[in-house]
Formats: sequence, structure tokens, C-alpha cells
Amino acid sequence: MNKRTRQYLGLLGAILAYYIVHEGAHFIYALATGTFKQINIMGLGVQIDIYAERMTGNQLGIFCLVGSVATLIASCLLVIFANKMCAVSSKVFKACAYYVTIAMLLIDPLYLSILCGFFGGGDMNGIKLIVPELVARIIYGILLIINIFVFIKIVLPKYKAAFAE
Repeated sequence: MNKRTRQYLGLLGAILAYYIVHEGAHFIYALATGTFKQINIMGLGVQIDIYAERMTGNQLGIFCLVGSVATLIASCLLVIFANKMCAVSSKVFKACAYYVTIAMLLIDPLYLSILCGFFGGGDMNGIKLIVPELVARIIYGILLIINIFVFIKIVLPKYKAAFAE
């Protein structure tokens, strides 16, 4: 399999993994609070729809927060186990693991620190019910900087070496 095909498979894997982890956390929380309504498929996106009127402000804030917390936990695990994933002989697996790691490290901190102001609040609409938006955006901005550093200093060198073999 050529490099370009592996990259496309890696990107597809990253998109699927991100939605499973991020929206899966929303789904589990909605089920746990008895507020799950339906799953909306919108173009390339997936959204968990809830009965927001059945939630308190804090519950809605937590619902919106759990997706990014789940991706943060997933990114930590992916970084911790990067050596083991790089040791796998399958280049397709390594490409998927590489792109999934990038997605988990960067998507939520980037969106919740910068992009939510341009493309609609999304999860920030709920998060700001439990913490001021500016504070949340600063925290996610700090996470973004840390995650970029982790990617450049830890993840990228490991995968470069693994793909060079």
C-alpha cells in the first residue's frame, strides 16, 4: 500500500476515532442523566441531541465538557503508548495511530480556545455555564500550547523514526 493511501486511511481513522471518543462521552453522559434525545448526522459531523430543558445549567455545562475531557484522556493514553504503537509492523496501523493522536491532541483545544468564536460556540455554549468563557478559552489555549509542544517534542520524533524503518 502506498504512502498516500495510508495517509487517507489514517485521516479517516482519526475522524472516526475522534467522533467515537468525543461524541461517545456526550452520549454516555446523556444516557446517565436520562436526557438523551437522538443522534444527528449532519454532513460529515455527528451530534448528540439532548433534552436540555431537563438539565440544570451545571449538568448542561458538564455535558458539553465531557467530550473534550474524553479526548484529552485519550490523547494522554496515545502519547503514553506511542512507543508500543510505533513498534507495530503495520504501516497502516501506525498511520492511523499517528493521525488519531494528532486529532485527540489538537482538535478540542484549538476549537475551544480560538475557533469557537468564529464558527459558533458548540460545546463552549455549555461550558460557559460553569466557568466564564474567557477563562475556559484561556485554559484551552494553554492546553493547545502544551499539546503542540507534546506533539513536536514527543509524538513526531517517535513516529518519524518508526516510519523511517
